[in-house]
Amino acid sequence: MRKLIVANIISADGFYDGPGGDVMALPFHEDFDHYNAGRLRAAGTLLLGRNSFDLFRRYWPAVADDASRPPVEREISRLNNAIDKLVVSDSLTSDQIAPWENTAIVKRSDAVTTLTELKAKQGKDIIVFGSRTMWNDLLLQGLVDELHLMVGPSFLGDGTKIFNGRLPLRLLESRALPGGSLVLSRYAAA
Repeated sequence: MRKLIVANIISADGFYDGPGGDVMALPFHEDFDHYNAGRLRAAGTLLLGRNSFDLFRRYWPAVADDASRPPVEREISRLNNAIDKLVVSDSLTSDQIAPWENTAIVKRSDAVTTLTELKAKQGKDIIVFGSRTMWNDLLLQGLVDELHLMVGPSFLGDGTKIFNGRLPLRLLESRALPGGSLVLSRYAAA
């Protein structure tokens, strides 16, 4: 059975983005990229919501060939370009996925069934980056196996909370990532 793993960075006060939806307000650090590269290496499918998919496909494809970028970012780009992608969206169409032709689209109403079937198959992990609205729903449906939150050293004071509602979690691991700027906490639903 495949695991569905969500990996997101958050501020110390629990925000997914900053005021006005500004994701660049988050306390990114090189450790974040190294951790995500490792998650991508262990994955066979990248699961995204529509907004995150659009952001990723505009940003990541060209990074692989940009020699001015750090090696870890070029690796993430190559991994993102190569991995099979599944996008949960009611509005995305197949003519809007370029340059990532290895992308399937599933309607929101079909997401639980599709992911239940995908998780039951043999294979590598299913990884989710960003896509907070989508994975919040999947977590409540019991489909998220692990939630990997990288907490950075900043208070944003405003933005989008990482989770809407209440759900008990079970801590699997908590540790500082190698550079010491981010703390990784891994959870499962209790």
